[in-house]
Amino acid sequence: MAETTPPRRVGRWLAPTLAVLLALAAWQGAVWCWDIPPYLLPGPWRVLQALHDDFASLMASWWVTVRITATALALACVGGVGLATLFSLSRWLEWSLTPFAVVLQVTPVIAVAPLIMILTDSAEATVLVCAWIVAFFPLLANTLAGLRSADAGLRELFRLYGASRWQTLRFLLIPSALPYFLTGLKIAGGLSLIGAVAAEFTAGAAGRNTGLASRILEAAFRTEIPKMFAALLLVAATGVLIHLGFEALGRLLLRRWHDSERV
Repeated sequence: MAETTPPRRVGRWLAPTLAVLLALAAWQGAVWCWDIPPYLLPGPWRVLQALHDDFASLMASWWVTVRITATALALACVGGVGLATLFSLSRWLEWSLTPFAVVLQVTPVIAVAPLIMILTDSAEATVLVCAWIVAFFPLLANTLAGLRSADAGLRELFRLYGASRWQTLRFLLIPSALPYFLTGLKIAGGLSLIGAVAAEFTAGAAGRNTGLASRILEAAFRTEIPKMFAALLLVAATGVLIHLGFEALGRLLLRRWHDSERV
């Protein structure tokens, strides 16, 4: 199948960009038309002004959130992919440990954050653990599904030729699992950011070396609504960048051989 044509590549970026600009224009127009005060709903221009005025503190908090999100996602990748690989090699191990993985997935992170706070006695460690919890299961589930999706005929062929478990894993299972892993990575990337922000809300972290959730709470308490929206803008922009980054990674790794990226 032919690769995406240049007009389609342009449209892929132009359409969402125009949609976002139109939404921002409608937002600003509504604020002007109904004369909505900024302490209720600031317009996009007022939010950008707040971002400029509090740039130093917001960017310091943004970096804390990004660092925790990236660390939690990296740990989730190592744990999720490693455990999925072990599960694919041993059904007994999968049957034994899957209940614990499911418990991690279904337990609300807000409910366990206070307990983690007591055990770690550190707000940053609590946020990191909570972000890891919500990112771990999508990577485990998607990677395991990918490892299980390898063609049965190819599995039998590898077995007939006497391939070892390592050779089967390296040359058959891992390539089969790669699209599933990348899908899980996109899901887990957003969830790790959500987990970091939600856990920081729950942990009640405060001070200079804290993330964007603290700036949102601080702005809400002081009724600095434009600053609160500026912090929310940074959270949303970070999530979008994470998604776009993993989308680009998926196209780079899959576009030459997998149908999902060749359309």
